[in-house]
Amino acid sequence: MADISTIITSLGFPSMESFLGVLFLVLAVVGAIVVVATIKPVLDMFPYAYSNARVRARMGRLFNDKQLSEIVEAQDLEEVKNYLRGTPEYAQYVDKYTLEKALDTQLAETYDLIARISPDAIKDAFKVLMKKWDIQNIKSLITAKEAGLNTEETLDLLVPFGELSDELEKLVDAKNITEVITGLEGTEYSPVLEDATSDYEKTGMLLPLEAALDKYYLKNLLRTVATPEDDNTRLLHSYIGTQVDAENLKIIMRAKQDGLKYQDIEPYMITTGYQLREWKLKDLMESDDVAGVVGGLEGTEYAQILSEALSEYQKTGSIASLETALDKNLLKMAKSISLKNPFGIGPLIGFLSRKEKEVRNLKVIARGKRESGFPVSQLKEMLI
Repeated sequence: MADISTIITSLGFPSMESFLGVLFLVLAVVGAIVVVATIKPVLDMFPYAYSNARVRARMGRLFNDKQLSEIVEAQDLEEVKNYLRGTPEYAQYVDKYTLEKALDTQLAETYDLIARISPDAIKDAFKVLMKKWDIQNIKSLITAKEAGLNTEETLDLLVPFGELSDELEKLVDAKNITEVITGLEGTEYSPVLEDATSDYEKTGMLLPLEAALDKYYLKNLLRTVATPEDDNTRLLHSYIGTQVDAENLKIIMRAKQDGLKYQDIEPYMITTGYQLREWKLKDLMESDDVAGVVGGLEGTEYAQILSEALSEYQKTGSIASLETALDKNLLKMAKSISLKNPFGIGPLIGFLSRKEKEVRNLKVIARGKRESGFPVSQLKEMLI
C-alpha cells in the first residue's frame, strides 16, 4: 500500500482520495462518450421513424416487374387503364383525367406526401422539390401557347398540384406566351421569365425560358443542401448534386443539338455544379456538338455512363438515349442510398425514385399503346 501511495504522490496527487476522485471523473467522461457514441445513431434515426413507416407502406404497393410486364402485354390503352383502376393510388385519377395527366397527378401527390412527412432537417429540400410541379405547369402553358393548343388541350397538360395550380389554370386562355408571363406577375417566377424573354424573342426557341426556370429551381434546391450536417443530409446533398449535374448535361446536349454556342447556353447553367465544376462545364459548353460534350467528360464518371448511349444517339440523332442514361444513373444512386441508409433518409429517396421510375414507365407504355400494332418487344426496350 505504501508503494502505491508513493507512486500516486510521484504523479503529483497529494493523496489517494484525490487520485481516486480524478480516476472516477475520467471514467465518467469516457463512459459518457461511449454512451453518446452508442445512442447517436439511434437519435439520428428517430426523426425518420414515422416518415419511413409511411413510405414503406406505400412501397409495397409499387408495381413489381411481373405486374409491369402484364401492363406491357395489355392489348390496348383501355386495358392499361383497367389495370390501373385496380390500384387505389391511380384509380381515383384514371377516369378523371387523361392517362398522362392522371399519372403525373399521382406522382405529384407522392411528392406532396413526402414534403409533408419529411423530418425538419430535410423538409426545406422536399418543399423545393414540390416546386417542380409549378415549373412543369408553367412549361406546359408556354409550350401550349407556342403550339396553338385550345383551352381544353391546355388544361389536359396542367397537373393540379403546386402552389400556383389555381392561378395557372386561369392563364389557359392567354393568347400567347407574353400574356402567360404577364399573368405570372407577383409570383417568384415572373422575374425569372422576364429576364429570359429577350433571348426567347431573339432565338424564337423555348429553350431560354425553360432553361431559366430549371436554373432557378435547381439553384434553390442546391441551396437547401448547401451545408450537410450528418449522414442523412450528406446523402441528400450528393443525390441532389447528381441531379444538378444531370440537368446541366441535358441542357448542354439539347443546346448543342439546336446548334447553340457557349454564350447562348452559359446564362442558364448552374455553374456551381456537383462533380462537374465551373471550368469543366465551360469546356463542355464550348464543345462543337453532342459527341464533343460526351468526349469532354473523359475522366469523370459520366463518361462511362454516357459512352454506351452515344452510339444509339449517333444512329438515331435523338438525345433521348443519353438523357435516359443519366436518369438510370440517378435511379441507381437512389437505390444505393436506400440500401446504405435503411433507417434514415434512404427509404424516402428510394421510394420517391422508384415512384418516378414507375410513372415514367407507365407513360412510355401509354404512348406505345396509342399506336396500333406497336411492338411489345420494342416497348420493353424503352422501359428503364
